[in-house]
Amino acid sequence: MVLTETAFAKINLALHVRSRRADGYHELETLFAFVDCGDVLTARSAAQDSLTTIGEFATALDNPFDNIVMKALGALPRPDGLDITLEKNLPVAAGLGGGSADAGAIFRIIEQAYGLPEDWQERAARLGADVPACVRSTMHVGRGTGTEAEHVVNDMAGMAVLLVNPRIPLSTGPVFKAWDGKDRGALPEGSARDIALAGRNDLRAPAISQCPAIADVLARLDATDPWMVEMSGSGATCFALYESTAERDHAAARIAELEPDWWQMVGALR
Repeated sequence: MVLTETAFAKINLALHVRSRRADGYHELETLFAFVDCGDVLTARSAAQDSLTTIGEFATALDNPFDNIVMKALGALPRPDGLDITLEKNLPVAAGLGGGSADAGAIFRIIEQAYGLPEDWQERAARLGADVPACVRSTMHVGRGTGTEAEHVVNDMAGMAVLLVNPRIPLSTGPVFKAWDGKDRGALPEGSARDIALAGRNDLRAPAISQCPAIADVLARLDATDPWMVEMSGSGATCFALYESTAERDHAAARIAELEPDWWQMVGALR
């Protein structure tokens, strides 16, 4: 058996932080979207579970036993082991849900091979708040800590996406800690386009306070005349959306020329 899954990059088209909770988490309202590219996981039947990491960002995952991929494998019952090769194409600590996306891909691999238990969503949530969303990797509204999913009309599927990161890791904890605690209002209602256009990312300012280069990335992207530009999650990756792949590819070439050291990836919304 050989199965391959893409761990689709997650972006937040809007992210409203409503309050801090007593358990240390935050009440969120977000519009999750997924790009049709990301890490790639290949699974082969084996006597026991194992993980090999390759790709540009493989060295960022220096402890395979602490990797969320191994935790995802351990969270799901099955009769055989799996030998996993993880091609790590997404930067780590980048606001793209890379680890959660990897775990989501493991769930889909196991679903194909053996099926998932009825309580798979609870098992996924124990790995991380974003993991249940990443298993299905479809656009939706997330509430609570992000695990409460609501349907949204996806009128943005196929829209061209450019992801850019200044190659500066940014941990989520310090960004949330820098949030000023002000509730700036609920997520807008309507279709995905309505929410994306009228929404905001409440973590943008605290993230910039921790990583000023984010402001430079946003400015570069905004200068390419996109349909929308925003930071994803808690940063430092930013994204721009375009109505055509030609506009996106022109923007990507221009930014690569101006900022050759920045990481970027092109794709389309799922």
